Amino acid sequence: MNEYGIVIPKGVAKFRQAVVDKLESEQDKLTPLRQEMFWKLVEEFVAMEEQLAYYQEKLEALAKTHPECQRLMTIPGIGPLSATALVAAVSDASAFKNGRQFAAWLGLVPRQHSTGGKERLLGISKRGDSSLRKLLIHGARVTLRWVGLKTDRRSQWMRHLLERRGKNRTAVAVANKNARIVWALLTSHQDYQPVQG
Repeated sequence: MNEYGIVIPKGVAKFRQAVVDKLESEQDKLTPLRQEMFWKLVEEFVAMEEQLAYYQEKLEALAKTHPECQRLMTIPGIGPLSATALVAAVSDASAFKNGRQFAAWLGLVPRQHSTGGKERLLGISKRGDSSLRKLLIHGARVTLRWVGLKTDRRSQWMRHLLERRGKNRTAVAVANKNARIVWALLTSHQDYQPVQG
């Protein structure tokens, strides 16, 4: 559409609002064949959004009825999508010896480089399931938005980490902590109990 001088703002929400108005108001710039093609693309976009909404609704319904998903969704930063993905990917969390092994499987722990008895921790390993890691990190970023409004120990820890290490490293650290909590909840079959004070 840019080739024809029709500019639409970036972003899905802005595109959704502007595309129909732009196609109707700028139709004199387009040939009949181009108009038909663009309208077909808009129809495909609407159909895809409807499909995504349908699947999102099904995932949320599944998450609300599955006991393990319900347990995981009590962790701040884990919603229906993350909970169902984690439960689907990890059939038996007891296969991991501890929470660190589970976090390492997701690629959320630092790589170690040791020589001469001196340990050095590098960046995260990024091994394992990248989609699960991405979901956990995005969930952690969401919890960082509200960290200034809360006074519990976890929020205090995140605030101090934010000041020292920045947003990205803090998000990865929170995702790492969430992964360890996920492992604990899946192996113990207990509910998440936030630490107060």
